[in-house]
Amino acid sequence: MNRIVFFVAFSIHLLFANYNATIFPITPEVKKRMIKGNSWRKGCPVPLKDLRYIRLTYRNFNGRDAKGEIIVHKDVAYEVRQIFEELYEIGYPIHKMKLVSDYKGSDWQSIEADNTSAFNCRKATGSKHWSKHSYGKAIDLNSIENPYISRSGHISHKASQQYRKRVHKNHSPADKAILLKNDKAVHIFKKHGWKWGGDWSGVKDYQHFSK
Repeated sequence: MNRIVFFVAFSIHLLFANYNATIFPITPEVKKRMIKGNSWRKGCPVPLKDLRYIRLTYRNFNGRDAKGEIIVHKDVAYEVRQIFEELYEIGYPIHKMKLVSDYKGSDWQSIEADNTSAFNCRKATGSKHWSKHSYGKAIDLNSIENPYISRSGHISHKASQQYRKRVHKNHSPADKAILLKNDKAVHIFKKHGWKWGGDWSGVKDYQHFSK
């Protein structure tokens, strides 16, 4: 029996031993990508020296390990690394993790690609004020499965229409990516002090977490 317990424990350790995340200052190469990709420019509320680039491991929709990248504010970089490690450990699937610069700074295009991202120097949806993303203190997670729903109930992205009803139906990766109030993934963010757009009254932004 002890051998069985040891084998199971050892197997679990191996299963979760592949997570890796490294935090970097914004390098000249990343700066070039951000400027060319229209996600940062002069006049943005946060200078590049206050941002951090993170390369990390995540589980994709095929159940395999993949390498992702994300940019956040330096004040939350270490806890973001911890949050994604915990998401990895519970097997939470992420479709894609690329810089929004790869989508020309377009929030629309990033969402259409079902991309998970953070920093983007832009105004908040329907507002003239800077978004929390402009400060590197907001993360959009699996944006197609977790849509923004307006007060009138409108969903802009056609692929998100099937996720209007917030419920888990099966065990597919896309279904597991849906964020519900009592899900472990949501609790992980909240444990670290992040607020969830799914708790908003009126407007719902199920993909959105902010600090």
